[in-house]
Amino acid sequence: MDYGALSLVPPLIVIALAILLRSSFEPLIIGCIVGFILIGFHDHTNFFSNFISSLYRVMEDESTVWVILVCGLYGSLIGLVVRSGGAMKFGEDILKYVKTKKAALFGTWGLGLFIFLDDYLSALTVGITMKKITDHFKVPREYLAYIVNTTAPPWSVVVPISTWTLFIGSILVKAKFAAEGQGNHVYLSVIPFVTYGWVSVLLIPLVILGVVPIFGKMKKAQQRVDETGELIPGGRKMAKLKLDHFDTGKKSKGIYFILPLIVLLASTFALDLDALKGVMIAVVFTFIYYLVIRVGRFHELSETVFAGFNSMIFALALVVISYVLKDVGDQMGLTQYVIDGVKPMVSKELLPVIIFVSISAISWATGSSWGVYAVVIPIVIPLAQTLGSNVLMNIGAVVSAGVFGANACLYSDATILTAQSTDTNNLDHALSQLPYALIAFVISAVIYAGMGYAF
Repeated sequence: MDYGALSLVPPLIVIALAILLRSSFEPLIIGCIVGFILIGFHDHTNFFSNFISSLYRVMEDESTVWVILVCGLYGSLIGLVVRSGGAMKFGEDILKYVKTKKAALFGTWGLGLFIFLDDYLSALTVGITMKKITDHFKVPREYLAYIVNTTAPPWSVVVPISTWTLFIGSILVKAKFAAEGQGNHVYLSVIPFVTYGWVSVLLIPLVILGVVPIFGKMKKAQQRVDETGELIPGGRKMAKLKLDHFDTGKKSKGIYFILPLIVLLASTFALDLDALKGVMIAVVFTFIYYLVIRVGRFHELSETVFAGFNSMIFALALVVISYVLKDVGDQMGLTQYVIDGVKPMVSKELLPVIIFVSISAISWATGSSWGVYAVVIPIVIPLAQTLGSNVLMNIGAVVSAGVFGANACLYSDATILTAQSTDTNNLDHALSQLPYALIAFVISAVIYAGMGYAF
């Protein structure tokens, strides 16, 4: 059904309330309820029944189950390596070689580039590992979170192999733009056109070096640290992982962190970048490894697996409700409304920048990236072909738009998981990072405008 401009109401309510109330879950619930009230009024159905039906659809969706299991088990794995003392010892070992604040920040960026297989893994691992080091140099958690988040999703779309590239490659196959089994190979030709990914990742060292100064909420965060010594902003935090070490008396070693991470990366890579299979193998390996070398007792290890999973519950609740919000948008025709709105302005030359700007707005409002890709890419391919515009460039514009949404949205899964790993408030993180995401957005839009005429 076509709801026209009414389709914009639920996400706008969520954004406004999130900023006003400085929380995420309640605004998401309210925005969803308002959306279902509008749908019920339009279709003469019960809004509460519509809400429950949507929740069922979301929870029954294969991708939702995948996200819950992957994120929860990442929490279990991180809980194990944190309680083993391995993560802290690894940080202490690195700290011996890191002598300056800039080196700590570049180290954070470098570790994010190294963990490229999955943005969830990067956001959780880098934040947990590097906060002890950046704390030593009085870096506000908002600054740490900016580097963690801005490395995780953007880098995942500009490396040749990651969970993101495989997913997008599968869409290219479904859209008949790539032959069966050739989706990832075709995506290699899209990578040069993923402008936002490249710009946002390369903006980080410029910020660290001071070429791009810190300003806005990021500057206020640094002033807070300088004046009060408070590294972590106030407000609601995500649930903290238990940090008390196993009481077996075993001396912590960095290998307790490094070896499980190597197993995770190797198993994920070996099993066709299936993050779920990879993390399952890593959790089982780490459990047995710690048990054999007596880092922890059986019941302590079991308890930690569940405690780590449980620490992700609030973050996962936010992700699930954001998926419900996306379902509201789908039912109200949000994506099609925006695309139809820009069609009169479309030309061969302007198509890439218009796609980037309009789809970025959708991704930012809904907190959805992969869902946007699944809906928009099959629409954009024939549109670009009809107008004679470079198809690869326009696919790159859609990919860039989804990554912008992951970085800039107040309640995207990337923002939520980064706040989880850096032990901060997701709104403080999102609002302090937003100006830098917008800088990368504007630069990318200008580039797309130029490429539309050049290619």
